[in-house]
Formats: sequence, C-alpha cells, structure tokens
Amino acid sequence: MKAKKRKRTREDWIMDSVIYIFSVIVLFITIYPFYYVFVLSFNDGLDASLGGIYWLPREFTLENFTQFFNDMKWLTALLLTVLRTLLGTLLGVLFTTLVAYGLSFKDLLGRKWYMTFVIICMYFSGGIIPYYTVLRSLHLIDTFWVYVIPGMLNLFYITIGRTFFEGIPESLRESAKIDGAGEFRIFRSIIMPISKPFMATLALFVGVGHWNNWYDSTFFIKTKTLRTMPYLLMEVINQSQAPSDLNAAAHQSSTTSLSIQLSAMVVSVVPIIFIYPFLQRYFVTGMMVGAVKE
Repeated sequence: MKAKKRKRTREDWIMDSVIYIFSVIVLFITIYPFYYVFVLSFNDGLDASLGGIYWLPREFTLENFTQFFNDMKWLTALLLTVLRTLLGTLLGVLFTTLVAYGLSFKDLLGRKWYMTFVIICMYFSGGIIPYYTVLRSLHLIDTFWVYVIPGMLNLFYITIGRTFFEGIPESLRESAKIDGAGEFRIFRSIIMPISKPFMATLALFVGVGHWNNWYDSTFFIKTKTLRTMPYLLMEVINQSQAPSDLNAAAHQSSTTSLSIQLSAMVVSVVPIIFIYPFLQRYFVTGMMVGAVKE
C-alpha cells in the first residue's frame, strides 16, 4: 500500500519559494564574477576599458588569447604549471595512498609511534627558514623538482586515508593472500579499485593545490623561466603598472594589459572547471561499492 502524500500547505509553498529565490541569488553572486571575467577576456581590450559591458562581449575578439599565447613568458609558465600539476598529482596520490594504506594495518609494528610522528609534524612546523635550509641541502632550490618532491607526501590526507582503508574488510586481503597474491598485487588489483572515491578526491585537492600554488616560485625559484603561471598572475595583479612586455603588446594591438591578465585568469580557471565534473561522481560514491562487506 502506497503511502499517502501529504498535502502541501500555503506555508510550504512560501518557504520553498523563499529558499529557491535565496539559492538563485547566492548562485548568481558566486558565478557572475567568473562570468564577467570570461566576457571581458573575449572583448576588445580598448573597448572594454570604456566600461558598460555586463553580459556579452561588445566587440568580440580572440586577440587577447592570441597575444597571451604568443608571449613566451606566459606560455612557458603555463607549460611548467601543467607539468607540475600532472607529475605532482600523480606522485602525491601514489605515495600518500601507499603510506596511508600501510598505516591502516593494525598489526603494523610501531604503528602508534608513526601516527604520533605524523600528527606532530602536521600541526607543528619549523618555519620557512629551516624548510629552506632542508631544500637547499637536498639541492632542490631553483630547480623544477622543488615543485614536486616536497608535496609527494601530504600528512593531512594520510590521516584521512588511514581511516578510509581501516574500513575495508580484512577478508578481502585474506582471501587474496590465500590465492597467492602479494601485498603489491593486493594493493593494485583490489585496494585501488575500491579506493576510487578517496583517490579521486585526493587527486582533485592535490591537483588544485599544485595548479594554484605561487608560494614555491616566490621563495625557492630565482630563474625566471622556472616560474609558474600563478606566480606571474600574482605578480602582475599586485603591480600598479603592467610589465613592459604587456604594455608593448598593448601599443601594438587593441589589447591592453588588463585584457591579457583576464585571459590568463580564464586559462588558469577553465581546466579545473572541466576536470571537476569527471571527479565529482566519485565524491558521492559509497566506499565499498561492489565489495564484500562483513
């Protein structure tokens, strides 16, 4: 027998309407700044400086992006950022997952000491000077690897991953061992497929962290050709006057320094917007979908 639906009252309709209207307002306030930057990046730079553009480009042009990709400084920074993000995310997810999986073993010798060490290091830091000294002793200063190697292990995600792996039934590992599988085979063939929600979430957060990170370029990089795009964006935005190469480009075409900066912002944001939907489905997926449960 089907449950009888409750008749909606006038108060229900009013409350739903208020909630929907408020949600639409919040959504608009959140999205419109990004949309406005997107519109201006496709508008003629000199025309955009006159103002009055709110919804659509008044003089559509691709000159801003053409000028951006013709500038080797920006193009090199973009390629470095992409390479850093791909390599850093791959190694970060791999090593963080391996350590978290190892710490999830309840019979691990010295497990409590390892976790105590992880927690202490997660909450207490030696500061920028000792950190710089360590990187210099490892010969990572002013090299590309300073972007990748220090971020290969994230202590915060280790604690989350350990809790995640502790929820996996031990019967899965035991049955695989009976069939003759080793630890690495178990991890690759059983644990990793089950851990897609955790690994996808970890990959997204680690990847976004690498993509947006300008801190490393500021303190640990001296060579200009090794600086990433977030650093260049931060450098240009914080300057009251545009760099000379951008001003020169603006004099030679209808672009302006602001229009090229907006193009760089769009280029830096669009990849994350396109990648997120592919990983979002893992966020709501059950931890043990398709696995044996005890």
